[in-house]
Parts: sequence; C-alpha cells; structure tokens
Amino acid sequence: MFKTLLPVFIGLAVFIFTLGLSLFYIEGQFTLFSWTLASCLTISGIISFIVLLGLNNKRAHADVKSIETMANTNHKSVNILGFNRTRWKQAIIVSLMIMGSLIFLGISHYMANSMTFRWDVTETKQHTLSKNTIVFISTLKKEVELTAFYVGLPPKYLQDLFKEYERLSSGLITTRIIDPIENISFAAKFGNVVSGKERKVIVQSGDVRKYVDFTDETLTEERLTNAIARASRTPRKVYFLQGHGEYSLSNTENVGLATFKQLLSDNNIQSKPLMLGIAQSIPVDCDVLIIAGPRTELTTQEETLIVDYLTAGGDALFLIEHSVVTTTDKPLTVEQLQQNPSLNSILNQWGINVQSDIVVDLTNHVGDDVGSPATKNYQKHKAITEGLDYTFYVRPRSIQVLAKRRSSIKLAAIASTASKVKSWAETNRNLAIQFDQGVDTPGPVPISYVILEEHPDSNNSQVKQDKKKSDTRIIVFTDADFLTNIYINQYSNAQMGLNVVNWLAELDYQVFIGSKQIKVERLDLTSKQKRQVVVILFLLPFLLFIAGIVVWLRTRLQ
Repeated sequence: MFKTLLPVFIGLAVFIFTLGLSLFYIEGQFTLFSWTLASCLTISGIISFIVLLGLNNKRAHADVKSIETMANTNHKSVNILGFNRTRWKQAIIVSLMIMGSLIFLGISHYMANSMTFRWDVTETKQHTLSKNTIVFISTLKKEVELTAFYVGLPPKYLQDLFKEYERLSSGLITTRIIDPIENISFAAKFGNVVSGKERKVIVQSGDVRKYVDFTDETLTEERLTNAIARASRTPRKVYFLQGHGEYSLSNTENVGLATFKQLLSDNNIQSKPLMLGIAQSIPVDCDVLIIAGPRTELTTQEETLIVDYLTAGGDALFLIEHSVVTTTDKPLTVEQLQQNPSLNSILNQWGINVQSDIVVDLTNHVGDDVGSPATKNYQKHKAITEGLDYTFYVRPRSIQVLAKRRSSIKLAAIASTASKVKSWAETNRNLAIQFDQGVDTPGPVPISYVILEEHPDSNNSQVKQDKKKSDTRIIVFTDADFLTNIYINQYSNAQMGLNVVNWLAELDYQVFIGSKQIKVERLDLTSKQKRQVVVILFLLPFLLFIAGIVVWLRTRLQ
C-alpha cells in the first residue's frame, strides 16, 4: 500500500515546491506561504529519499535472487549479467519521448517566429493587416521610417501594429516609439512636436515627411498606410473638367464630389479643377482627366483638345449622366433632349456608343426604383473588380460596342445588370416601363466599359516630361451619381471609383478605403498579472509532466 502511495506523495511534493517557486516569482519575494511550501518540500523530500533508499535495497536483494533463478531457467528476457531488456526498453521509450517533445518545441517555436502565416481570432481582426496593405508593402521601393511620439507607456496595439509593418516589409520599414518628454533633444529634430498632449506618427521616406495625428482617436491601419503611400510615392494628379454643369469637387452637399476628392487625396492622388475654355489645353502633368456628369455640350474646340490628349496616350474617366425622362402629359423640350450629353462624338472614336435609354432591373435594384440597378455582375479584372461587393447606379444608360473600330482597341464591360430576364434598356423615356421585343435591349445590360489602346510610339506635347505613354486608357460609366457624397459610401461604390482611377493612373498598388473607427478592446495586464499568466501557462504542461513521473514510478515500484 505504501509503495503505491509513494509516487503520489513524491509528485505532490514536487508540485508543492513548484507552486512555492511560482508564488515567489509572482510576488517578487518569499512570503510566509511560499516559505511554508518550500519547507514542506524539504521535509517530504528527506522522507521520500529515506523510503526510496530502503525500498531499493530490499528490491536489490530480490533482484539478485530473481536473476539467479531466471538464469538457471534460461529466461530469454534477462541474461546472467543482470541485463533487463524490459527496463531498458522503457528507458529508451521515455528518452525518445523527451527528445521528440524537445524537437517539437524547437520546430514549433522556429515556425512561429519565421513563418508569415498568422491566425487572428479577434472579432475585428485587429492584429491582421488588410490584403491591400500587404500588397502595398510588398511594392515598396524606398525605405520608410515610422516614428511615433507618445508620452508615457505606449499602448500595446501601437506596438503590435508597428511590428506587423516591420515584419512584412523585409526591412524597408523601421519603427520606433519615442517619449518626447524624456527624449526632448531627439524630438526637437522633427520641429514643433514636443507636447505632453499630442500623439503623432511621423512617416518619413527620403526627404518627404508626413504626419498622422492620433491624439483624439485610435491610430488605424488605413491612416498609417495612406501616410506611407503619400510619403513614398510620387503623387498623381487628376483634373476634373468644369464649366458644363459637372459635379463640383468643393460641394459637400448630397450632389457634390467632396468625399470622392478626399478619398483620392488619402490615396496620394491630387484633384484639381480644369476649365478648358480658359486654359485652352490639358496640363502636361495630368495623369487622369475626369469628366463627371456634364449637363451641357462641350464646344468643338474642347472636344478636339480631349481627343488629341487621348490620342497622345492620355487617360480619362467619363461619367455620363442619365437621359432625361418625363411623363406622357409632359413631352420633352428640345433643350431637355440636349441635357446630359452622351459625348459620343469623342467616345465613338474609341469604339463605343452611349445610348439614350434607361437601364432597368426588376430583380436587383435599390429601394423601389427599378431604374437604379444594383449588381455584382462584373467582368473579371484584378485591378478594378476583384473583391467588390454590390455597386448600384442611378438611371444608367446602356453602352453599345461599334463594329467599325480600330483593331488596336480592346474593349471589355466592367459592370452589367445582374438579371438576364428581368432587366433591359428601356427606350421609352415617358416612364412606361415595359420590355418591347426588338426595341429594347435585353439583359444583362452593360453600363460601364473599359477601353485600352496601345500605341508605343506616341510622344508629343501632351505627354508628361521625359515619359512616353504606351497606351490610352479610358473608362466609361453611364452614371455619375454613384460617386456623389450621398451614395459613395454605400456598398462598394467608393471602392469601384477608386479602383478605376487607380488603374487609369497606372499606379502599382491597391487603393485604400478609410474604414469606420472601431473601438480597440484589449486586456491590459499589470506586471504581476502578466507573471500570473506565465505561471499558469507553465504549470499546465508541468502538471502533465508530474503525472507522467508518478505513473512511471508506480510502474517501477510494482
């Protein structure tokens, strides 16, 4: 009976001793309780040693007699020299298990520190950078320094965020967190940032420096990535045509483009207005010309300037507004028929024709308006449509591809209506919604097109300084409302708008959409609590180890 309980007694003694050391580690000093546990171990250890010594002596005499007996009977498992195969086999198995455990721990620690794969189990994925950010970081060519000024102990989320940027950048991004009060001489290098209240990240790449202030809100991945993009990339410039009733960049009301302009700015794309009637030319630093919903016709001279710009390799985004509709008792006037021009005099030269109709979808639309189709029916295009959710458009028109066009022109639909049976291009502008076979265009109806024409030898005054443009890129949407302030943040409208500008500007990184602010909920532990967590994580496998020792000893003593 005593031999059976002895292994349990020894295991309990080892556990008590370990618990005493753990309490000392947690408290940082020997308390009365930890001294008591240590004393118990000392006493139990002496008793265990005496008992084991007596049992081993007794067992040794028994083993000698057993060996002599088995040797006389030629027992196969023990030789006359006392070699016990069973015990050696057990020892080898235990040794192999220990070695295997150590090898497993070594490999797992190496993989955890060297592999890029991470499993983020938080609800908001706050430890994981987005796919766009990861792709962008992989395209970095310049070194970037991130310096955070934070008075006092920096939050854990900020440290984790910086570590992720460093880990994914292959050494191109370096980070540091500085207390500007303790390191006032270092902080003074960056100008007027020494303040106990302000919290800033300074992003520097070469001679370019950008600031991100997170004094009043949490520093988000989107803001930090946008700052890195602005500091490390040459800014692109887009010009919005004005003077024909187009949507305004400065208008913050529902029908303005102020939100779209801000999103472009966040992606290192500068927006400027352009009055062709006054400028008489398209600036040489224009990366993309955007024509956002003109209400009146362009002059012949303006159209000529735009055609010359495109022919020379310029890129443009056309946002054509809807056809004017009415009821049967109010026929359209000549002036109304000329509103919202199709710009076909320009677009026909690149193989498409915008129709004077209204695309309807009875199955997939926004609200009760069948003339505002919502769709996920996109042509596969990595830079423009990959990963998009629904986008919707307000009374778009259909687009027809012209049979007679230059062989160098390549065309592809970007978005079409989702329904094949319940959508069509309605030619009746008196709001009599009914599909007429042979008159209306059946679905799915294309409402946007991408055009690409390569001409590697183009080089004239419209081309930017010392840069040959190898192609003309044109994207046409038959709606501009989806990018206005009231609609741009719904579904994937903003992502679609930024994607097309990004592709037209020939940028080699994905665009970044500012996400909603999320509350960073973290478990902030004191130093003592952290030590408690360490002890708990250590005791769990150690208890299993003690249990294994107890079982092994009981087997030995039987």
